[in-house]
Amino acid sequence: MHLSLKRELIYLINIKMFKFFSSSNIYFVIQRLIEFINSIFFLILLIGLTFALVLSPPDFLQGDAVRIMYVHVPSAWIGLACFSLITLLSVLNFIFKIKNFYFINKSAAPIGLLFTCLAIVTGSLWGQPTWGTWWAWDARLTSMLVLMLFYILYIVTFKFLKKEELIIKVSSIIAIVGSINLPIIKYSVEWWTTLHQPASIKITGSSSIHSEMLVPLMVMLLAFLLYAALIFLMKYKTEIIRIKKKNIKRN
Repeated sequence: MHLSLKRELIYLINIKMFKFFSSSNIYFVIQRLIEFINSIFFLILLIGLTFALVLSPPDFLQGDAVRIMYVHVPSAWIGLACFSLITLLSVLNFIFKIKNFYFINKSAAPIGLLFTCLAIVTGSLWGQPTWGTWWAWDARLTSMLVLMLFYILYIVTFKFLKKEELIIKVSSIIAIVGSINLPIIKYSVEWWTTLHQPASIKITGSSSIHSEMLVPLMVMLLAFLLYAALIFLMKYKTEIIRIKKKNIKRN
């Protein structure tokens, strides 16, 4: 009885999701979103860069080197957020077999890798004047490097495996195992003695960062999110076109 109800629930969810994510509907929405983001992205980026490079004050210890933060921190956040999203959708796809989640993950993974690499590179650039070295096997830095490797491993499955069912299984396992690293990245500065400073921005409790630096940081985060959304939508749009062509060839 319970098994039949579960199957019926999965079937109904798939039907609803299929209608919502049908290629004709989603293609129209994606095109409109791309046009909207294109219309505001460069303005938001210009405002963010003006605040970050000109209007925000230098740090009393780090000087102008602190401006790297406006690229480094949003990049790290987006890299973590993308992998969190990939893990969540991988679990849901594994349970409910919603194929669109597979294409969303495939489109999101390269974006997450891009921002993770950007976070590592800018972290190295920031570390040299702050710590006196380009790289240290610090807990936060090492765990971010591990995240980058999981991203690469995840993307490689789409490149070298051919069967879709096998890709879904292998990529889901990689995402779930890789998600263990996410809390390590988050709490590494609290669990171990590291060179990396503790979190300056807290959801609960008072943040230690000044508003003159927080505002530019949030504007740059918005600009990076818009860029990530733009690239994602373009890649997802490409996936829809590829599926349509594949279906036409079959017919």
